[in-house]
Amino acid sequence: MKKLLALLLALVMCLSLVACGGTDAPAEEPAEEPAAEEPAEEPAEEPAEEPAEEPAEESGKTVINLWAFTDEVPKMVQKYLELNPEFAEKYEVKETIIATTDGAYQPALDQALAAGGEDAPDIYCAEAAFILKYSQGDASAFAAPYDDLGIDTAAAIEAADIAQYSVDIGTRPSDGKVVGLGYQATGGAFIYRRSIAKDVWGTDDPAVVAEKIGAGSGDWEQFYAAAAELKEKGYGIISGDGDLWHAVENSSESGWIVDGELTIDAKREAFLDLSKELKDKGYHNDTQDWQDAWFADMKGEGEQGILGFFGPAWLINYTLAPNCGGTAVGEGTYGDWAICEPPVGFFWGGTWLLANKDSDVKEAVGEIIEWITLDCTETGLQYLWANGTIYGAGGTKDCVASGTVMAMSDGSVEFLGGQNMFDIFVPANQFANGKCLTQYDESINTYWRDQVRQYTAGEKTRDEAIQAFKQQVADNLDVVVNFD
Repeated sequence: MKKLLALLLALVMCLSLVACGGTDAPAEEPAEEPAAEEPAEEPAEEPAEEPAEEPAEESGKTVINLWAFTDEVPKMVQKYLELNPEFAEKYEVKETIIATTDGAYQPALDQALAAGGEDAPDIYCAEAAFILKYSQGDASAFAAPYDDLGIDTAAAIEAADIAQYSVDIGTRPSDGKVVGLGYQATGGAFIYRRSIAKDVWGTDDPAVVAEKIGAGSGDWEQFYAAAAELKEKGYGIISGDGDLWHAVENSSESGWIVDGELTIDAKREAFLDLSKELKDKGYHNDTQDWQDAWFADMKGEGEQGILGFFGPAWLINYTLAPNCGGTAVGEGTYGDWAICEPPVGFFWGGTWLLANKDSDVKEAVGEIIEWITLDCTETGLQYLWANGTIYGAGGTKDCVASGTVMAMSDGSVEFLGGQNMFDIFVPANQFANGKCLTQYDESINTYWRDQVRQYTAGEKTRDEAIQAFKQQVADNLDVVVNFD
């Protein structure tokens, strides 16, 4: 009898865990910037003999299907429902969240869009790595122009002062219509250690450091001169060549594919030489982004002290801050950072919101999307996100798509020694170029960076690395490759 009771108790505990548990994405390189920190959600009450989610026909509400690859946008939409109870009385948002891990999100989204019907996405998200597929490429025909959602798109973009790169990425070439906009601004800056700048140059003033690294020059000559000065003092200028790659990639004149043919932009080809010089002269710690040694450099625990990293505000908030070794000034490298203009304008990452052209709730979808991407009032997502108040006072401040909102907000943060990050990131967003992306970037970038590493390690010659890269593209993608 005791054995039977024990077995029944174990079964009940297992069922409880299944009912209450969730799945967490593995700690790998994030496909996009991690979601902002926020209070843990209260557990939902278990209904008695009722389904976990009341069907739309029983609730009397119209369903809006939302597809995303993290819970960031779904939580924003829940905030919208909270702030707009009349809307919430009419509509129920059904969330489908599929992580980008192992490439699961895109095939599922593609199938759902193609299948159509009442379960098709009404709103769906796409990140920088694959946004062009949905805004300009193979799947762009599914997207509804923002104008069709009841949004006065051109006027709203102008009023919100949305960075042009973000608009360009979300514009469908076939009709010139905006079909996607982001809620973040991901223009990049150079994020550097104040203490190292003081030791080498006698000051941590962003204006002086910017001059030292060749801010706005459009090339890397002065940056490498600064690297030599740092090396003399025993420091590296960046952690690994990946830190440089994001600035090179998204400041290039053309993308990987031009008129259906693989194209290696001159700036991207020069990355081979830039990367080799970094390694040969010991200007970095030869780390790879999103790996332990890279995070160690953020704490100041690497082989040599590292001056900085290239990146947008999300890299500060959700990568550097959690990996700096502290949570207050004086702990780890917390508070020992500042930002300045980089040598080249670039962006890194971002998430765009799109709507299904076949949606039966376009007007409602338009209200949500406009609130997230274009609303400049103090109750809009943009203002709440910029000021860190979306989940209550004292949250993480972030750079948003609207320059208008950032101009009316305070971007001062302790992590940057009290510096107002908006002073640097607002112009950085205007310098970024959104015309160098293709729908194949995720795969091609992987091939390219792998070959660059083999070249810098002395495993291949420069020409062998380029030819091997071309062969990988030819073998795996539907792209014309010229081997001459």
